[in-house]
Amino acid sequence: MQAPELLQELVIVFGVAVVVVLALSRLRLPTIAGLIAAGALIGPSGLGWVADSEHLEALAEMGVGLLLFGIGLEFSLERLRRLWKVLTLGGGLQVALTLLAVVGLSVALGYSVRKGIFLGFLVALSSTAIVLRALTERQETDAPHGQLIVGALIFQDLCVVPMMLAIPLLAGQELGVGAITWVLAKAALLVVATVAFGRLIVPRLLEAVAITGRRELFLLAVLGLFAGIAWLTTLAGLSLALGAFMAGVALADSDYGYQALADMLPLRETFASLFFISIGLLFDVRVVLEHPVLVTVLWVGVLAGKALLGGVGALVMRFPPRVAVLAGVGLAQIGEFSFVLANAGQQVGLLSAEERGLFVCMSVLTMVVTPVALRFGPRLAAGVAHLRPLEVLFGAHGPHRLAREHEELAGHFIVAGLGTAGRMVVRALRSSQLPHVVIELDPHVVAEARRRGEVMYYGDITSPEILERAGLHRARALVLLINDPEGAQRAVSAARRLCPDVPILVKVPRLKDIGDLHERGASDIVAGEFETALEAVTRVLHAGGVAEEAMSALLASLRHEGVPEHGPVSGPRRMLGTMGGLRRGTATACTHLHFLRPEVPPRASGCEQCVVKHQRWHNLRMCLTCGHVGCCDSSFGRHASKHFEETGHPLMRSFEPGEHWGWCYVDAIEIDPVPPPLAPPRPPLEQGPLLH
Repeated sequence: MQAPELLQELVIVFGVAVVVVLALSRLRLPTIAGLIAAGALIGPSGLGWVADSEHLEALAEMGVGLLLFGIGLEFSLERLRRLWKVLTLGGGLQVALTLLAVVGLSVALGYSVRKGIFLGFLVALSSTAIVLRALTERQETDAPHGQLIVGALIFQDLCVVPMMLAIPLLAGQELGVGAITWVLAKAALLVVATVAFGRLIVPRLLEAVAITGRRELFLLAVLGLFAGIAWLTTLAGLSLALGAFMAGVALADSDYGYQALADMLPLRETFASLFFISIGLLFDVRVVLEHPVLVTVLWVGVLAGKALLGGVGALVMRFPPRVAVLAGVGLAQIGEFSFVLANAGQQVGLLSAEERGLFVCMSVLTMVVTPVALRFGPRLAAGVAHLRPLEVLFGAHGPHRLAREHEELAGHFIVAGLGTAGRMVVRALRSSQLPHVVIELDPHVVAEARRRGEVMYYGDITSPEILERAGLHRARALVLLINDPEGAQRAVSAARRLCPDVPILVKVPRLKDIGDLHERGASDIVAGEFETALEAVTRVLHAGGVAEEAMSALLASLRHEGVPEHGPVSGPRRMLGTMGGLRRGTATACTHLHFLRPEVPPRASGCEQCVVKHQRWHNLRMCLTCGHVGCCDSSFGRHASKHFEETGHPLMRSFEPGEHWGWCYVDAIEIDPVPPPLAPPRPPLEQGPLLH
């Protein structure tokens, strides 16, 4: 094809895709569904604007490769090592159960066992591209159900090689044992060579390129590594996608993996979009019109059957019902590699042209609904999670009973989630000798921690039963650090129903989750996007030589005003250790305003205790009952909070220039105090030299 013709079709493809995606976005449908719909609209069975899709399919295959290359960049060998149980057991169970079910149904319908096995191959694979993209957008890849889904998808991709080898055998062709052994040996050799290449050569090569400071050279080097490893994989008789994934894994362990991922994102998104459009090009509306009932039965049957079998596999691994439902929904669709197997099967006579058309239409429909199903999956899981007989039937993990020394804990912290933030918080609590209980949903993480001698309990923090067993009504605070935004919302709601006055600290990755969490009753929310932005502001101002007092005032203003599209992110930041005094985190009005003494002047111009100790303070606060001036919780001494703990005076206000907000320690709510006189009643104390 000439370049102008290719450009013409690309203009049509991208132009229609933009219009369709914009139109469907008004219906709150995901981008992937819009791209597939755009492909179906302009394809041979639609308007016919793209009649020959062969060259677009080549670009789409490159898109799948880049997508899996990016996925590999996020899955280092260390992470794969942690996922090996989920990968082998979860993926193996899902593929085996699906194969058995399809073979049994095929034999019952009169097909041969060989054809039943081939159909099982087609149905067993799920869409790595669609599901991982959806999980990444929802930031759920590290959640228990996300790890289970990712492990199963990786296992399925690895199964493509033996499945391709088995197709000629299923068609009755003779294939020697030596040939099969040689292909498997090449696959194993490729994996070993890629790992060695990534450990020994890639870091030195990228270091030499990075030293030049030329970004375009770094990008070319990354693309060269991706294309080279993928090409060698195809020469070995394996799939390009598997080679792309291995190339990403090889780069992930180097110091340049994150930069490589950032540079590849634009290319990855562009080519991946072409892949989803190419899937739509395969959709033939005429098949649906000729066989509407059959297509519908196959579509619903595959979705329901795969979701059920995927959930059963998770339950057999002793995951709770909620994780099983989410994993089943995530693995319910047909995968992109199934089309490759279907083409190979048609060539050897395992699949007729009509059967292939039915399969492609049904598969595309399962892909279209997957993003929508993943969005509504948590709602379905919330209802099924209460079916306790499922746990008993499959022997799923029940909640651990607390040890005797933890059953009567009071004033303790309940920490849910043992990701990076969870491990740091637990380590800090342990070092500070603060009582705490750790709840984790992943049974393998719990088992590994217990083998190390750490105290940890298995349970779903969204369950009221787990919260009661952890002693929520006696706890000092509930700290939610789980990698599941929707699970965090349900946990906050459950905690508020059980104990309206317990402080709740929640970590969320996205700003858009803040509003709902505030409405559900979260006392304090740490938004990853916002805290990262504040840290960037702090470093920029520090590099610019801005005075510390002015910097603190500006940061307090930014935190209070928040982001325009989301409003205030949180009130004045409190350290974890101060949350114990916030016993009314959901109060809607302050009940201690009678302590307010607007006429009380400040007793000093600086922190009283810091002045005596010749120490530097940050962010002054003044007691609205007695006029005590102390430093905030970002200072080493935390003298404002200590004054409240010693005297019980509930109200304070900011003593920083330009700030007029106040705070009630007891109700944990912001107040609007009348500013007291600015002039102190007596000369300020001698401060002496300041120490850092």
